[in-house]
Amino acid sequence: LNWFLSFFGVKGPNWLGDPKWAMPSVIMLVVWKAVGYNTILFLAGLQNIPDFLYEAAELDGASPWQRFWYITLPMLKPTTVFVTTMMIIGYLQLFEEPYMLTQGGPLNSTLSIVLYLYRQGFRFFKLGYASSIAVVLFSMIAALTLLRLKLAGQE
Repeated sequence: LNWFLSFFGVKGPNWLGDPKWAMPSVIMLVVWKAVGYNTILFLAGLQNIPDFLYEAAELDGASPWQRFWYITLPMLKPTTVFVTTMMIIGYLQLFEEPYMLTQGGPLNSTLSIVLYLYRQGFRFFKLGYASSIAVVLFSMIAALTLLRLKLAGQE
């Protein structure tokens, strides 16, 4: 990216060495990694919407925007809820990217919950503290999953 910016005479930032840019760099990597999978999920969700709904709405005089707003979005709700839940759980479990790129980053700017847990347990050997962090993290993920299942049961 800095190479591309140099063509315009712009000196690129120190992406992984500057605390201001380290977390956005990790976020860009994680988002880039997740876009393909989530695109496939949304494509599958779009393909599951019956064509007759669009045809009936068109016969009733619905505009493309109305068809999108009143057919596509409501029919994609289960996919959207699933993708959102999985992304939140994935971000709560974020470890590999900050560890490999910055090992917590300059001034702990890319320190995630799991990386903090790892440091406490295996660098500082506070195994009890790391275990309690793991239990709290598990509780958060379990609560989120149960909430998602409860919301799915109401549909």
